[in-house]
Amino acid sequence: MYLHLGKGTVVSTDSIVGIFDLDITSQSHLTRRFLAMAEKAGQVVSASEDIPKSFVICREGETSRVYLSQMASSTLLRRCEAGIV
Repeated sequence: MYLHLGKGTVVSTDSIVGIFDLDITSQSHLTRRFLAMAEKAGQVVSASEDIPKSFVICREGETSRVYLSQMASSTLLRRCEAGIV
């Protein structure tokens, strides 16, 4: 099954490692450092036309990708659980 993250970006639900709320998790210096390192490594993909509300970490083969989404993490999680793409 696939999950639409916004802006035409679709990921396989099998590749999803985690779905995170950006406002809550970015309060931690560890999360901010992780996102900065992913940005420097070219692993961040923007699936957001507005300010992102969540990020999704996916494992694709040997590499990881961080997708920024304008959708709330609760919405993405609900879609995954309900099978809505």
